[in-house]
Amino acid sequence: MIVRRAPLVGPVRCHRRALLVASLALVSASGATAEAQELEPRAYAANPIGVRFAALSFGYSTGDVVFEPTSPITDVSAKVYLAALGLGGTFAMFGRTASLAAIVPYGWANVAGNVFEEARSAERSGLADARLRLGVNLLGGRALTLPQFVRRAPSTVIGTSLTISMPTGQYYADKLVNVGQHRWAFKPEIGISHPTGPWTLELSLGSWFFTRNGSYYGGTTKEQRPMHSVQSHVGYTIRPRLWVAADVTYYAGGRAVIDDVPAAERQENARLGLTVSLPVRRAHSVKVAWSKGAVTRLGGNFDTWLVAWQTTMFSRASRSGATQVQKSIRVTSRN
Repeated sequence: MIVRRAPLVGPVRCHRRALLVASLALVSASGATAEAQELEPRAYAANPIGVRFAALSFGYSTGDVVFEPTSPITDVSAKVYLAALGLGGTFAMFGRTASLAAIVPYGWANVAGNVFEEARSAERSGLADARLRLGVNLLGGRALTLPQFVRRAPSTVIGTSLTISMPTGQYYADKLVNVGQHRWAFKPEIGISHPTGPWTLELSLGSWFFTRNGSYYGGTTKEQRPMHSVQSHVGYTIRPRLWVAADVTYYAGGRAVIDDVPAAERQENARLGLTVSLPVRRAHSVKVAWSKGAVTRLGGNFDTWLVAWQTTMFSRASRSGATQVQKSIRVTSRN
């Protein structure tokens, strides 16, 4: 005997759909996984080849999630903690400076809100989706060793990059909120960095493209349309490795589609931020960053704080050559 389940109707069906929309908004809005909310100054700044770096960062995001006015989901808030390990380096590619970096994050998230006036909350912790970024400078980014880089005159750099988000994070198909996204995402981007005296002006344009998640909550399929973003930074260098930057980003798109049913509205938000880099001895630096939502039409409206420690390594020959060049420059300037 075959027993057929009656189709969901009325309030029950609406309640299930509301839960699906809620889970999508909570996951995509969390500071650990919201790709479009990134603010990264100096992403296209000139660098010598042969540099290796390692970074350890810790971030904290807290705030609300904005839904459509007619949504039955209200008073949604989230707290997200994120620790990440990053490794990378620079090298020559077809005579240009290129860079490759990998990031492995671990996140803790707590989200709470009301669905049809019923309080709900969830906590998750685990590995988030790892990322890989390949960048190449196209103009003004000729591959230079450290001694050559020290002698160069600063110039405008135009570069391009591809960031890949891999579905390596913790994911449960029967959970509303997850640390991982269970899908691939790709972000091609082009950027420009223009130094003028101690100032650096930067602009970048990019778009995130997402693959389908065929194991979404409730046996459904989730898709997300492309998310387009623009970033701008104005930086001031006090001395090498000591700088400050004002940051702004605007992103739009990313409309959710669940079982071929698109959401009524797309995201269209803006964020402001401030970044400070402080040198610690010769090979280390600390970066402190803060950002907040300036305009939030739909999605996450978060305040985010980030602290990162970075160690930079050069080959012995490169360090020796750069030191000799710096001594020569100081002697020449005295004469």
